[in-house]
Amino acid sequence: MVQIDIEYIGDLHCKITHTPSGQSFITDAPVDNNGKGEFISPTDLTAASIGSCIATIMAIRARNSGFEIEGLRISVVKHMKNEPIRHINKFELRIYLPFKYSEKEFAILQNVVKTCPVSRSLADFVEFDTKFFVEEKEVENNILA
Repeated sequence: MVQIDIEYIGDLHCKITHTPSGQSFITDAPVDNNGKGEFISPTDLTAASIGSCIATIMAIRARNSGFEIEGLRISVVKHMKNEPIRHINKFELRIYLPFKYSEKEFAILQNVVKTCPVSRSLADFVEFDTKFFVEEKEVENNILA
């Protein structure tokens, strides 16, 4: 169990504190929803959580399998929809692998996307468009050549 404390500090800003570490940061409403976009928005945090969760679990699985992923990058684009109510509609995940892995290693990394607890905690209607890249080239059909 982890406690996160949220304090509304005015002007559509909230102070978020991770109580175990004492670390905190500020959120803001996004520009397209009355905010100034001065800080990360709550829905942007969801995108960040998905990307960092996937990267962290990939690192754990890689380490446990005897290989490393240092240099891995993940880009997450969040799409919002306003009907019937405002919600996250889709995430585009672009996973840039630092180098080519064996088929077994690549399969381990691919599986993490499906098992990320953050993405699995979202509603079923949220779409995911995931693409892998090696040396900036898209991996065709998610299969290493």
